[in-house]
Amino acid sequence: QVQLVESGGGLVQAGGSLRLSCAASARAFSTYTMGWFRQAPEKEREFVAAVMWTGDTTYYADSVRGRFTISRDNAKNTVYLQMNSLKPEDTAVYYCAADARLRVRISVKELDYDYWGQGTQVTVSA
Repeated sequence: QVQLVESGGGLVQAGGSLRLSCAASARAFSTYTMGWFRQAPEKEREFVAAVMWTGDTTYYADSVRGRFTISRDNAKNTVYLQMNSLKPEDTAVYYCAADARLRVRISVKELDYDYWGQGTQVTVSA
């Protein structure tokens, strides 16, 4: 069973930065496309960013492009989300997810991700 454990969430003022981490227990981590999703109160969960299992391709939601950066360290079985210029509307629970099916393109659909973490809260105050 693959376990994903997020960390790094917290409370930050608008304009500030946070770095989320997601540690995976899987030996096959290097073959997983890793994504970040978020869910704000009373809203559906939405795609934020992902990095291909090949490591050479990333994709971002329009709302975070230019402010957030996703990266991975296969030696540490960890994926990161660096979040800069945070806004109050970035407040949400952030989830790490793994797509284990060696797709040739990044998916933004929840259903295409096989494993999920428990989430970490990010709160941005105005």
